[in-house]
Amino acid sequence: MQVWGVTDRGAVRQQNQDAYAARSLEDGRIIALVCDGMGGARAGNVASTMAVELFMEEFLKPGQEGPEEERMGHAASVANRAVFQRSNSDAECAGMGTTMVAALAGAAEAVILNEGDSRAYHINSEGIVLVTRDHSLVEDLVERGELTREQARTHPHRNLITRALGAEPVLMADCFRQPLAQGDCLLLCSDGLSNVVNEQEMLYEVVHGGAPEQCCQRLLNIALSRGAPDNVTVVLIKR
Repeated sequence: MQVWGVTDRGAVRQQNQDAYAARSLEDGRIIALVCDGMGGARAGNVASTMAVELFMEEFLKPGQEGPEEERMGHAASVANRAVFQRSNSDAECAGMGTTMVAALAGAAEAVILNEGDSRAYHINSEGIVLVTRDHSLVEDLVERGELTREQARTHPHRNLITRALGAEPVLMADCFRQPLAQGDCLLLCSDGLSNVVNEQEMLYEVVHGGAPEQCCQRLLNIALSRGAPDNVTVVLIKR
């Protein structure tokens, strides 16, 4: 299995408040995550960086055993408590939080955790499927039939999320299992990519666009060519 990633502040923002990490494990699996921070000029960066570092530190601790969902949920909960406590004890970080999408990918399947509107897509030659569900206002409106998917992409409140890591003392993240076959890919991204690059474009770049090690940069370049109003982070895992 292979993994690549890129993050960029985009064409408008002065600071990159996204963060990511990706690592190959000794057993051949890959652990990766993307976080998109919020909470003001400094605090968003603090939240996303804390969440990535603490999740990875906790997940990679020696002797960790048990079901993958529990290990990932525990690591995310440790990060959640730390971000929540910092938000409530440091005036400069008041109200901060972050999205999180994390994937533990193995030979047969991936376990995916998400909180907020950073996404995980499953991609192969047969198509692209959004694995995660956004915790956002517009997603709720789409599910109630009040917005179409296309309307949601340009809705003025599309960036309003309903859940975030660090917003509450107890984390209520969602967890999914996604079967993987040889040649399948997982794409993790912040909304800085998904708001300006559509799913068919993601599919094309992953399957037909060229060398997989350059795919994240190609997707970033598309976002930048369209003005990249937000920070952009992309991680690609290939089975």
